[in-house]
Amino acid sequence: MSTIEIVLQQDAWTDVEPGTEALVEEWLVKEGATVAAGQPVASVVVVKTTFEVMAPASGVLEQILVKPEETFPPGKALGLITVA
Repeated sequence: MSTIEIVLQQDAWTDVEPGTEALVEEWLVKEGATVAAGQPVASVVVVKTTFEVMAPASGVLEQILVKPEETFPPGKALGLITVA
């Protein structure tokens, strides 16, 4: 088994000032849930724009690293998916 990080797609950070952080609005799936590659797993806000974060691979959402209402910088892992 391997673990893959869930991150907000890089294009969401285009034209955003350095030092800006995004906010996790909500998780659309719970820890332990099976997810499919490309499935929306979280909703985040970057400078008044909402983005859906997609599962990068099929597997199990093993751990949520950034909880709702918490902020995060570009490139930070929001959660971990375990792939069999």
